[in-house]
Amino acid sequence: MIERIDKDGTCHFQTKNGPEQRPASELTVITDPEKAMSAVELNGGRIYITEAEADALTVAGAVDGRQNLKATDSGSVI
Repeated sequence: MIERIDKDGTCHFQTKNGPEQRPASELTVITDPEKAMSAVELNGGRIYITEAEADALTVAGAVDGRQNLKATDSGSVI
């Protein structure tokens, strides 16, 4: 979970191993296709984030590696 993003682009995360900090410029926002959610990879794990958090990270300098997903099943609500 993202705790905050400082004006200098430092991103503060709460992870299962405690707090972590990274400059936004070192982060890439990705899409997890299985969960259809945005995430950031940190220390070999994924932190799932909202689209608003993903947008805030990209504004702070993170790379936007998200993909637009669309459903291929005929029973999908998408």
